[in-house]
Amino acid sequence: MIKVGFNVLAWSADISEDLYPIIERLKKIGYDGVEYFVGSDNLTAYKPLGQHSKDQGLEVTTVTVVSPDANPVSESADIRAKGLDRIKWSIDRSYELGSKVLCGPFHSAHAHFYGRPGSPEELKRAEEILYKAGDHAKQAGIVLCPEALNRFECYLVNTMEQLSALIQNVNHPNVKGMFDTHHANIEEKKYQHALATIGKDLHHVHISENDRGTPGDGHIPFDDAFEGLKNIDYSGWLTIEAFSRNDPGFANAINVWREYNDPWDIAENGYTFIKNRCKKHGLE
Repeated sequence: MIKVGFNVLAWSADISEDLYPIIERLKKIGYDGVEYFVGSDNLTAYKPLGQHSKDQGLEVTTVTVVSPDANPVSESADIRAKGLDRIKWSIDRSYELGSKVLCGPFHSAHAHFYGRPGSPEELKRAEEILYKAGDHAKQAGIVLCPEALNRFECYLVNTMEQLSALIQNVNHPNVKGMFDTHHANIEEKKYQHALATIGKDLHHVHISENDRGTPGDGHIPFDDAFEGLKNIDYSGWLTIEAFSRNDPGFANAINVWREYNDPWDIAENGYTFIKNRCKKHGLE
């Protein structure tokens, strides 16, 4: 069953009661779920936010990244261990939120480069860390969904072909893949081919416009994306991931220097857009 979610990073990367009125309005729009960024050290806020989401009738998914000092593909065993610990920490916080899906590019450090392509050794390290993280996620009832990012944010995994190979080599029931229409717009030749490549291993989807604004307002070939999802019988989350400068610290960290659309424009019109495209392509 297709479920439609919204990532609240359009407003804030924090975990706090400030998100309560936002998620209440998202529920009124019609959303099935809400996605939170796991990174806040406000540890006492996770469980209450998860409970409030549940009380609103919203399911939860989560997203996270890892930093260079906890890089799962580092040559340093100590740094790799920190990377595994950080992913486990994110799984624990996701569990407190009630999430069943933790996605993001945590196969390697976000936006960290060495001036060369990824190596077989680094991929092997990523596979080993993800397998161990998968064991921890299994205990929490969570599926990990590593993400392929565009070349300006990641050098290790950019395409569905690379991500599919990574997932298959990890070979863990709690480690699957995700697809993001924004990153695919940069890295993939054709959306339908990319989706066919990830196929049965696809477990989560981010719907994101080329400029990270309101889906349908830009040039993403969404009909190709939705048709590709239909072709592989995808049944899962279609979660809008859009950004703004509402949270300056987070915006600066991901190089968001201007407003694309008002977050509520994205939420309201994006929801209608997804529902219409699902109906058009038989994904209801």
